[in-house]
Amino acid sequence: MTLTQGSTLSTRVGLILLLILFNATVLFADSVNTTERTVTKVAEGVYVIRHKDAPDGFPQGNTTVIIGDREVFVVDSCYLPSSAREDIAQIRQWTNKPVSYLLNTHWHYDHTMGNGTYAEAFPQLAIVAHIETRKQMEGYNPGWFAKYPQRADRFKRLLETGKDADGKPLTETQKRDYATALAGVEPVGVEFKSVVDRLPNLTFEQGFNVNLGNREVQIKFPGRGNTAGDTIVYLPKEKILIAGDLVDHPVPYLGGGYPSDFIKTLQRLAQLDVQAIVTGHGDVLQGDYARTHLNRIIEFLQAVVDQVSIQVHRIGNGSRNLEAVREAVLKAIDMAAWRQKFAGDDKDNRDFFDGFSLPGVVTAAYAEVWGR
Repeated sequence: MTLTQGSTLSTRVGLILLLILFNATVLFADSVNTTERTVTKVAEGVYVIRHKDAPDGFPQGNTTVIIGDREVFVVDSCYLPSSAREDIAQIRQWTNKPVSYLLNTHWHYDHTMGNGTYAEAFPQLAIVAHIETRKQMEGYNPGWFAKYPQRADRFKRLLETGKDADGKPLTETQKRDYATALAGVEPVGVEFKSVVDRLPNLTFEQGFNVNLGNREVQIKFPGRGNTAGDTIVYLPKEKILIAGDLVDHPVPYLGGGYPSDFIKTLQRLAQLDVQAIVTGHGDVLQGDYARTHLNRIIEFLQAVVDQVSIQVHRIGNGSRNLEAVREAVLKAIDMAAWRQKFAGDDKDNRDFFDGFSLPGVVTAAYAEVWGR
């Protein structure tokens, strides 16, 4: 271990891409269209907070609060400082113990932008992340703040032209949704103007353990997957896995990453003795269904990676062949069956699978094969 100190949803899919670029009733709960804040008690002293989406349409990652006899460990600080402040107020209702650790499972903004709010509330806070995550935050965050006001300009252009990024006419529903997102840019921008960007001040390469007082917390880097620095938190006594965006529900977030490594990383997670999985987005998964969903993601990734490799070797690599490979992969794999497994009959989730996760994972797998 090395520690270093200091150092309709088709429209929503478009919104998310724009932002990124610059039990049976639980089975098909939403991945991205979250309209209210909820709290789930997973075990005594372990709570998961789901946040409603930001006014600009951006989804916010789940936050997990782990309370020990001496101190508190928080996993992911979500997107909006106002949401982080609400979470901190909630934590203070649960306990008067200090939050000593805040871990970022990966660099994505919807899991890290509340860091400064926690640091202000708890001055002795250690913000923890994998060393690659810190590097990515240090590189990406300044551009995020600089480019954020441009979101309004993009939404305005879409509404003025009446066409989407592919030149297709916007539906009335799409126009309404873009107008709502446009109205949400200003209040989110106001929040970000006051944000003091806080990078992790405690980094690691493999992992380490923390005892919060009668509660062991294991921090592990199981390998690359969604990003280069994906980190999980495991509570061995409670058999709870906090997975970040390595596991989302019902539709996995596969807009990029390292699909071949992702498979190996998830296989390592499957070796853990787990009774509950806290997802990066979506509901907490319990018991047999948690393991079933984890294995489903592994199987899907393997099917895509295998087929992309076959088609690249048949068609050829290079940027000119990406669309031909993608078309061949979509024909070779029963995507209708996979769509049903992940999204059921929910139109929003089906659109998210088709518009974000599916093209993202094919493109990422293509990049891997091209690199070989």
